[in-house]
Amino acid sequence: MLKNIPPVTQALLAANIAVFLLQLVAGPSLNPFMLWPLVAEYGYGSQFLPWQVVTYGFMHGDFGHLFFNMLALFMFGAPLEYTWGTRRFATFYFTCVVGAAITHLVLTSFFGLPPLPTVGASGGVYGLLLAYGMLFPTQRVMLLFPPIPMQARTLVIVFGALALLMGVTGTGGNIAHFAHLGGMLFGWLLIRYWRGQPPFKPRRPRGFG
Repeated sequence: MLKNIPPVTQALLAANIAVFLLQLVAGPSLNPFMLWPLVAEYGYGSQFLPWQVVTYGFMHGDFGHLFFNMLALFMFGAPLEYTWGTRRFATFYFTCVVGAAITHLVLTSFFGLPPLPTVGASGGVYGLLLAYGMLFPTQRVMLLFPPIPMQARTLVIVFGALALLMGVTGTGGNIAHFAHLGGMLFGWLLIRYWRGQPPFKPRRPRGFG
């Protein structure tokens, strides 16, 4: 089965699992690699460090968090990497991870969200979901919970709408819903840039799927 997973997707899966196991061993010593807000926390100075906009995307809160993110990474990442190639896929994934972090940092700083650390590959995964829906809009996707098949573009709309609703209403637990939307937004912008579509100038065709 591993032979059917393209190299960047395989490396991301392995890295996320390895970091999670390291978290179980190292515990709080890895806190400097979480994404901390720019604002000071409870009277102390900010714990934000520049590398956190990438490293937080390899950390997870628990096994369930890791499992569902890695399942989505496998489901959507592999076909996208086969379509785009390794370099473009890696560029897209990390753009979404960093974009999700930037979105979360901005909202935490300027809109009074709780100054708590953030972890998880969800920003990158939501970007992959968006891309999959744009490239393969009519492909049928089967959800796990509930087990309902739907077209990929419908799945994108449902997940995006739920993230927006729960982000605005503050429901859905201690989850950075706007970071998920940030991953989708930056992914959408990058695809529009590659395609030479507004708000970007037209570009030469480069075999984009």
